[in-house]
This record gives sequence, C-alpha cells and structure tokens, in this order.
Amino acid sequence: MKGENIPVIFGLKLRQLREVRGLGLKELSNLAHISPSYMTEIEKGKKYPKTDKIMQLADALGVPYDEMVSLKLGEALNPLESFLDSPIIQVLPLQMFGLNPRDILALVSRAPKEISALVRTLMEIAGSYNMQVEHFFYAMLRSYQEGHDNYFQEIETAADDFAGSRQMAGEAPVSLERLRDLLTREMGVKVDPIDLNRYPDLNEFRSIWVQGKPPRLLINPNLDERQQAFQIGREVGYREMGLGARGITSSRAEVESFEQVMNDFKASYFAGALMIPETALVKKLHDLFAMKKWDADRFMAIMNHFQVTPEMFLYRITQLIPKHFGLKTLYFLRINHQLEQNRFRLSKQLNMSGLMIPTENNRNEHYCRRWEGVKLLSVLARQQKQGSANSPLIAAQRARFGSNDDPFFHITLARPLALTPNTNTSVTLGFRIDHLFKTTVGWWDDQEVPMAEVYESCERCGLEPSECELRAVPPSIFESKRVIENRNVKLNALLSEMSGI
Repeated sequence: MKGENIPVIFGLKLRQLREVRGLGLKELSNLAHISPSYMTEIEKGKKYPKTDKIMQLADALGVPYDEMVSLKLGEALNPLESFLDSPIIQVLPLQMFGLNPRDILALVSRAPKEISALVRTLMEIAGSYNMQVEHFFYAMLRSYQEGHDNYFQEIETAADDFAGSRQMAGEAPVSLERLRDLLTREMGVKVDPIDLNRYPDLNEFRSIWVQGKPPRLLINPNLDERQQAFQIGREVGYREMGLGARGITSSRAEVESFEQVMNDFKASYFAGALMIPETALVKKLHDLFAMKKWDADRFMAIMNHFQVTPEMFLYRITQLIPKHFGLKTLYFLRINHQLEQNRFRLSKQLNMSGLMIPTENNRNEHYCRRWEGVKLLSVLARQQKQGSANSPLIAAQRARFGSNDDPFFHITLARPLALTPNTNTSVTLGFRIDHLFKTTVGWWDDQEVPMAEVYESCERCGLEPSECELRAVPPSIFESKRVIENRNVKLNALLSEMSGI
C-alpha cells in the first residue's frame, strides 16, 4: 500500500472502531484526551497521530496498539484493498480533475463493499471490451479537452510567442524548410528520413524520436510536405514548452503514463496552432459563416491556403470555434475504411455534442451507412475502382439523430491514407443546428444540403428496409429490444387485469 494512503486507512479504521463501540466523536476525544478538532482531522485522513496519541486511542477503544497501526484493513474494509490495488485507480491522474486519493478513499469508505464491487464490475466490462489502461488515458484526455472546450490559451500563446520571436507571426503556410532549420540550428535536433529500405515494418510511423548526441527526429519519407512540417512542429512544441515524458513514435501504440499522453497532445496542439494561426483562421471562418449558401469550394480554398491535411484543418476548427463563435455542441470523427475487408473503424473522436454518436469499441457492430463519414468513404472506394478518384472528396450533410430535436450539420472530407495501403480515411466535423448556430452561420438551412436520419449502427436502427437501402446487416439489437418491450406491455396488461379481480 502506498505511503500517502496510510493516514487515510488509519482514519477509516479509527472511525470504524469508534462506531462499532457506539461512541460519538466527542465521547472518544474525551476518553482519549484528544481534542475533537484533531480527532476529526485524524478520521478524515488529514493527520497521522504520533505514537503517544495512538496509544491513548488504543486504550480508549480497548484494542492493542499493534492492531491500531496494522495496515490490515479488517473484514469490513477489505474491499478497499482491491480498490487501492486496482491498476485503474493507481494510474488515473485524479489531480487533473481536482481530486486526490484521500477524496476517493473517503467516498469509498462510506460503502466499501459496494464501491469495490463496482470497480470489479468496471474491470470486467473493460476486459470484455478488450480495453487497456491506455484506453482510459485517452478517454480521460477527451474528457479534459471537452471540459475546456478543446481550447488551451497557454498553448496558443506559446505558439504565437514562438512564431513572433522568429518573424513568423501570421505566416501561412509555414515553410517546412524554415521549421526544419529552426529545429536543427536552434534546438540541436538532427532531422533525417526513416530508412524504410532497411526497416520496412516501420512504415506505419510518421516519425520516431531517437535520444542521443545529437538527438534525432526520423521522419517517414512517404509523408507529404505538410505532414512532415506537422511532425517537426510537434518536436518544436515538446522543446519550446519543456515537455518531459513523451512518446518515441507518432503512434499511440506505446503508452507508459498519462503524463506522456497529455504531453503528446500538447505538442500536437502546438504544431496545429503554429501551422494554422488562430487570428488568420478565425477571420476566414467569419467570412465563410457570413455566406448564405454552403460553398464546398470556398471551404477547400481556406484549407488549401494553410496547406494542411483535412484532419489538421477540421481538428483545428474544433479548437477555435467554441472560443470565438460560442459553438460548443460539436464533434469530430475520423473513420478508416479497410478496402480489402470493406471494414469501417472509428479511429479518433472528440464529442462535445452530448449525443450518442458512434464510439470506438469492440462491439463489432456496423456503423450506420447513412453517416456522411461512411457514405463518402464508399463513394471514394467506388471512384478508385473506376480509376476516377480525386482526393480529398468533400460533402456536407444535415442529419437528425433519430428523434433528437435539433439536427446537425456535417462537413466531411475523405482521402486515401498515405502510410496504410488499401485504406481510406474520412474526417467529419459536426455542429448542432441550434439557435446559436442559426444566428452565426448563414448557410445553416441550405436546402441543397441533403437531410438524413442517422443512428449509431445498423444493429440499433429501427428504419424499415424500404426506408434505408444502405443497411449492412439486420437490426438485431433493435429487434431484441422491441421483443422485450412488447413482452413488458403484455406483462403489465396481465398484472393490471389480475389486480382487478
């Protein structure tokens, strides 16, 4: 057991012994000759008494000294041990959410068996979904982002200050050669390509960090200039912001701590802010929103001005829209389409909408084919077969989630993945069409943008076959729920009839 938990455990045991003997806090304080205020601090785990005080408490309670100081929790508190030793509790960064282990333990102590059972249940659920600790890290990161509207002023300021001190303020696009020169000349990092002839299995990595003298950043030569610039921008971010723990590759495969996940996120945010300056993009979005009709060409022109990938561009919008336009009910999705298996997989998400959008899991369900992110990937695949594909493809959609009151406006772009053969990807930015969106965006009701009713997955969709020609599999989960609902209706009718006899 960790040392910081010992005062809390002692306090829990003390309170348990006091309550078993039917003593109030003031009564025990009188018997032990300890002030009530100090007794309260001990029971809350904020103070650990000295030896003489522990002896006074032991005498007052009629228990041996060794039992008082033992870390054995006793039968009533044994569930706390499994809670404290669970890997999830040990690695979660509670401080980030304004909590500390003492707060959690105090809560758990009120119903230790029930909370311990809950933790075990969560662990079983995690196991059934093949969830690892890093999945919890990324889920917590998303919650942290959503809690801050995905906008971090300190990183924006760091990127602005860096650009301003190098006479790059407002520059777009940021030159790859300029970034490479700054990283090499000022920060002493050598930039080289990954030798994929010798290490073909490393083709999936965008970059690899090599700690040495000098340190080296290896970049995948198959990346285009803008993707390479982003990787260098991330490296600048690590060093400019003094970030310590970090991943050695661009992949999420090797995660050692939440600090690493957070620092990787901050470095990527810095790179995006450097390549797409805040002030420049906000001005262009104001102009775009003032238009009365949705204009895909205008949207693409703005993205091409910054010379960034669709993912960089749409994700950067999620960082600035809530801050500068107040549009906070939005989400971002990235879906990969593996062509050989015709399989769609959600690979990245940020959900600030409050809706049950498709989520990354191992349920093996089929994402609703009416989602523009899936539809556009299917269009791209057909065009590739015909040899007529132009990427990226762009489409807009107004979508209603079942019976949800407000529809959403989707902007989706799709293109092939540079480093993964036979795989395409789509990125979608969705906005709730609420009153604020209607007063901010001139093209919110453009009738040329198609409207569709969408669901999480085909298995959960209640649309009739005549209503959806895109269904991939039967609505098995929906039908199961309908059977249960019908059975409950009949059961309630029977109970109502029998109660009247």
